[in-house]
Parts: sequence; C-alpha cells; structure tokens
Amino acid sequence: MPSRIALISGTVLMFVITVVILLQVLPGPHKSTDYLVIGTVATLVCLLIVFLIVTSTNASSRNKFFKQRK
Repeated sequence: MPSRIALISGTVLMFVITVVILLQVLPGPHKSTDYLVIGTVATLVCLLIVFLIVTSTNASSRNKFFKQRK
C-alpha cells in the first residue's frame, strides 16, 4: 500500500512540475487551447512515467505482456 501511495503522489508531483515548466515555455498570453495542449502533454508524460515505473518494478514475471499457454 505505501508503494501505491508513493506512485500516486509522485505522479501528481510530476504532473504539477510538467505544467509549471510548460507554462513558462509557451509564450503568453495563453488561450484556452494553450491550456489544453499543456494538460495533454503533462498527462502524456505522467502516463509514460507510470508505465515505465510499473513495468520496471514488476519483476515477478519475466514476460509481462504475454501469457504462456500450457
């Protein structure tokens, strides 16, 4: 359970950091489409990070994406 809480809090922190960086990078004044792009990119980055963390730490099975048949 603590590892799940750490993963969620780390993902939220990474989302906030990505949003702050993208708000500084994109030139202002910001329109609603700029905020849409910023949210989309931050979500994509966070999903990629969660995918990489989950696939690298789950070492119980050798082949993570396919199930072997008998």
